[in-house]
Amino acid sequence: MGDLAVGARSGHDEPEERPERPADSPAQAQADSGGGGIEGTGPGDDGKPDGEGRSPKKPRSFWKELPLLIGIALILALLIKTFFVQAFSIPSDSMQDTLQRGDRVLVDKLTPWFGATPKRGEVVVFHDPGGWLEDQKPAEPNVVQKFLSFIGLMPSAEEKDLIKRVIATGGDTVECKKGGPVKVNGHALNEPYIFPGDSACDDMPFGPIKVPKGRIWVMGDHRQNSLDSRYHQELPGGGTVSDGEVVGRAFTIAWPLNRIDWLGIPGTFDQKGLSGMASSAPVAAGLAGAVPIVLWRRRRLTRQSDAIDRTELSREG
Repeated sequence: MGDLAVGARSGHDEPEERPERPADSPAQAQADSGGGGIEGTGPGDDGKPDGEGRSPKKPRSFWKELPLLIGIALILALLIKTFFVQAFSIPSDSMQDTLQRGDRVLVDKLTPWFGATPKRGEVVVFHDPGGWLEDQKPAEPNVVQKFLSFIGLMPSAEEKDLIKRVIATGGDTVECKKGGPVKVNGHALNEPYIFPGDSACDDMPFGPIKVPKGRIWVMGDHRQNSLDSRYHQELPGGGTVSDGEVVGRAFTIAWPLNRIDWLGIPGTFDQKGLSGMASSAPVAAGLAGAVPIVLWRRRRLTRQSDAIDRTELSREG
């Protein structure tokens, strides 16, 4: 028989008696079972496994948060519509080719809150001054349309609003003779935005008209298909619109996507002397009245100086 390795035992030998050991603690039992770990990584110092201690906080259900998100979105939309930007739909052809029927434009309602007034060349939306839309009744909107228009996601079908281009502002003199261009403060406007084939005003010549302070003179770009200031001269205001009736400036076409464009101010309204003509008239009148006074005073001072010189000479003599 071969030699056995030192310490080896046969399976038929009596079991070896071992000294008794105290009962293992829970931590030791976990270590002996191979489940030992770094202190502090468990759920707590009590050694309880996951799931037996404090349960993790469950996230709030999306469906419970949805009404809150919708409420916040509606409030923001209402604030934006009231104070910042509102969408309007183009219902007619009076502003062709700049605007087409069915276009959606965004209107700036913020700057009027800071005292801004309409400028020449701007496309503006304004409330009916009275009598402009008396023969046109808007379609009755349904409940959904009313709600969407209330929060600003859809133009209001109940409000009587118009959209035109500002041609002259308070203090300006505007006129247009048949076959000629529109003139503001004596300066002819070059109007490439007029609908192709239309004249400047052959269907309704007018003026000269002095636009009152705080009011504007408006005209459609489709001149032969626009009932604008020219056609309401018999109404209070003489066809002009109060600055207070202006909702705001239409600054962009937002829909449809293939017509998205910026509504800028044509360069003809920046021509030299157009703005200064009306504002300089009082100054020119003041200068004209001041010149004779200055000359009279200068002549008087000269006479007094000559008289003093003669007196001194006579005394010396």
